[in-house]
Amino acid sequence: MTVPDRPGEQQGALGELTEAAAVPTVVDEQGYAPGESTLTPVADGATPVTVSTSGELDDALAQARPGTTIVLADGVYTSTHPFTITTACTAAEPCTLRGGAAAVVEGGGPDGHYALHLDGADHWALTGFSVRAASKGVMLDDTAHTVLDGLDVSQIGAEAIHLRSSSSDNVVRGCSVHDTGLVAPQYGEGIYVGSAVSNWDRYSGGAPDASDRNELIGNHVWATGAENIDIKEGTTGGVLRDNVFDGTGMSGLNGADSWVDVKGNAWTIAGNDGTHALRDGFQTHVAAPGWGERNVFTGNRAQVDATGYGFRIQDASSTGNVVRCDNVVTGAEAGTSNQACS
Repeated sequence: MTVPDRPGEQQGALGELTEAAAVPTVVDEQGYAPGESTLTPVADGATPVTVSTSGELDDALAQARPGTTIVLADGVYTSTHPFTITTACTAAEPCTLRGGAAAVVEGGGPDGHYALHLDGADHWALTGFSVRAASKGVMLDDTAHTVLDGLDVSQIGAEAIHLRSSSSDNVVRGCSVHDTGLVAPQYGEGIYVGSAVSNWDRYSGGAPDASDRNELIGNHVWATGAENIDIKEGTTGGVLRDNVFDGTGMSGLNGADSWVDVKGNAWTIAGNDGTHALRDGFQTHVAAPGWGERNVFTGNRAQVDATGYGFRIQDASSTGNVVRCDNVVTGAEAGTSNQACS
C-alpha cells in the first residue's frame, strides 16, 4: 500500500486528468478502460513478454520473476492505481521493463497517484519509455541495484523520481525530467534521494533513511517547481555527475532556490552544468546534526545569473565539505563560493 510522504497527499484516488493526458474516463471495476484486454501473459523468465494494454502490464508485473523482460508496445498505460513492481530479481537474473518514448505510463493526472512504484524491486532495469501525468512519476522504496535509464518523466504533481526507504546502489542515468510541481511547486523536485528527518519515523523506523551509494548520471533536469536535485540528510556516498540543470521557473517555496541541495554526507558532485539559478547554484545544508558533511564539488560549471553564490556551504568551517578550484562559476553576484576553494 502506498503511503503518502507529503502533507495532504492522497494516493490511490483518481485525480483530474490534464488535456495532454487524455485517456478514457470510464473504467471497469479493475480500473481498465473499456476494450482493454486483461489476458495474463506468461512471464517465463526467458521469452520477452510484450504488453499493449494496462491490464496486460499489471498482469505481467504481478507475474514477473527473476529473468523476466517486459516490453511496452507504443501507447498509453493508465489505471486507478500505481503500476507496482514487487519482485526482487537477482544479479544473475535481472529483470527489465522497456519501451520506446511513445510508450507512456501514466498516474491518473498530476493530482492522481504514483505512475510506477517499485517496492523491494531489486535488480530491475527500466529503460526508454515515458512517465507522465502522475502525483509522482517513479517511486523506489526498499529497492537496490536497479537502473532507470533514458526515461522521460514529466507532467508531475510533486517530484518526478524519488529513491526512498533505504533504496541503495541504484543508478538514474540519461533521463529527461521536467514539468514537475504542477500541484505542489514546493514539493516539485526533479530527482529526490532519501527522506527528510521529519519522515524518518515513517520510512526508516526513526533511523536515518540510508538510501546510500546511488548514482545520478547524465540526466537533464529543468522546469521543476523545487530543486532540480534534492539529496536528503541520512544518505551517504552517492554520485551526482555529468548532469545538466536549468533553474528557470523554480518556485522558491520552502527555500527551493538552487539547482542542487546536498544534505547528505560524502557525496561526489562532479562535472555538472547548470544555468539560470534562482539564487545559488549548489547548496549544502545541515538539516540534522552530523549531516551535510564531507561532500566534494569538483569540475562543475555554474552559470548562475543570480544574486547568490555558485556554491553556498552551510557551516563551512566545521562540515568538511570541499569546493575544488576547478569549478567554473559565472554570473554569481555574491561570488564563486562562501568557502575558499582547495
